[in-house]
Amino acid sequence: MKPTVVIVGRPNVGKSTLFNRLTRSREAIVVDAPGITRDRHYGEGRVGRKPYLVVDTGGFEPVAKDGIYHQMARQTRQAVDEADVVLFVVDARVGLAAQDREIAGELRRSGRRIWLIVNKAEGMNSAAATAEFHDLGLGEPLAISASHNEHVSDLMDLVLESFEDAAAEAEPDVKHPKIAIVGRPNVGKSTLVNALLGEERVVVFDAPGTTRDSIHIDFEREGKPYTLIDTAGMRRRGRIDEVAEKFSVVKTLQAISDANVAVLVLDARQEVSEQDAHIAGFILEAGRALVVAVNKWEGLSESERDQIKRDAARKLNFLNFARFHFISALQGQGVGAVLRSADAAYAAAMTRLATPRLTRVLALAIQQQQPPRAGMVRPKMRYAHQGGSNPPRIIVHGSALDRVPDSYRRYLERFFRDAFKLTGTPLKVEFKSSRNPYGQKD
Repeated sequence: MKPTVVIVGRPNVGKSTLFNRLTRSREAIVVDAPGITRDRHYGEGRVGRKPYLVVDTGGFEPVAKDGIYHQMARQTRQAVDEADVVLFVVDARVGLAAQDREIAGELRRSGRRIWLIVNKAEGMNSAAATAEFHDLGLGEPLAISASHNEHVSDLMDLVLESFEDAAAEAEPDVKHPKIAIVGRPNVGKSTLVNALLGEERVVVFDAPGTTRDSIHIDFEREGKPYTLIDTAGMRRRGRIDEVAEKFSVVKTLQAISDANVAVLVLDARQEVSEQDAHIAGFILEAGRALVVAVNKWEGLSESERDQIKRDAARKLNFLNFARFHFISALQGQGVGAVLRSADAAYAAAMTRLATPRLTRVLALAIQQQQPPRAGMVRPKMRYAHQGGSNPPRIIVHGSALDRVPDSYRRYLERFFRDAFKLTGTPLKVEFKSSRNPYGQKD
């Protein structure tokens, strides 16, 4: 599983700037004022072949007794409890503050691996910038500038040095499918897990939020090994009240990243919600194969069932590559079909595609619909090869491919998926333009 790196520190020391740098995004709002980050932000980063999950927290004020800063402190403490590594960020421009000492004391008691990061050290001598922070007793302080991207890569090389790279972690995944059961709270995820196992292995209780952590369960069915991952429900942010439930989202994201296939469980008694679509979006961003299970199908009238099917088709139309199953986990109806579809999705995600066949299919796709011109130039596509699996990546080589519109990329993805019958897995098409030997030399 990917290590979780949690960023903590008092307000306005540059935690969100560092988060954006590590995730190569602008997900976290960065303003030169304290207290802007009040909820957690989470994203994915990578150093070489080592991926990790990174969590940005609000300004940490350990002594706060009530109000928003008390809630932020509780949330930060929970993040630290869930962390593999903590980056404690301080401000080189302001220097050592009393609040830094309070935070350092609490972090020492956590027992987590702590890295002391002296931020905003651009233009300063590193020894001078870090000198006074040795008093915190957290080891050698490391001077960086998140806003100027100085020494950030060196920092993460050190932080992740003891963790295995992606190649070492991926080896066990090829042996058998890892299937994450995900969805909103109280849709019947644990009931589905128990139905797949054929026994009461997971606590089932008629209240949302029973599962607080992700549970990995190895089992065999018809002689074939599987790992099921039962996850805590993911609620919309405005509905997340308990600190423990906030960080169950992190566990769910880790489970999706750790899985080969995700089974998205929906509740047939409720409309498909925005949060259902968001969870599906997380799965797609992670590139995981997908099966949709619409649960609690028993006892519904034909008109209700037709309405649910129309609602799901309309709101989840971007999941047209996935198989939908309408099941009753409580009664065990349709559960076997879910597992068979997960098997098929896993096989599609791990498939190996020969370069000659890919190139022939590419030629057929171009014959049916050429890429549109971009001004006076029409992109030329010469051949394709597979660049990876889980999900399958197809690399198309040619010239002027940086001018291919996203609509044509989506056309190729559909064409390749249909040609190779890749049901249940997303597929990514990437373009690589050949260098023009007559182009301008630097």
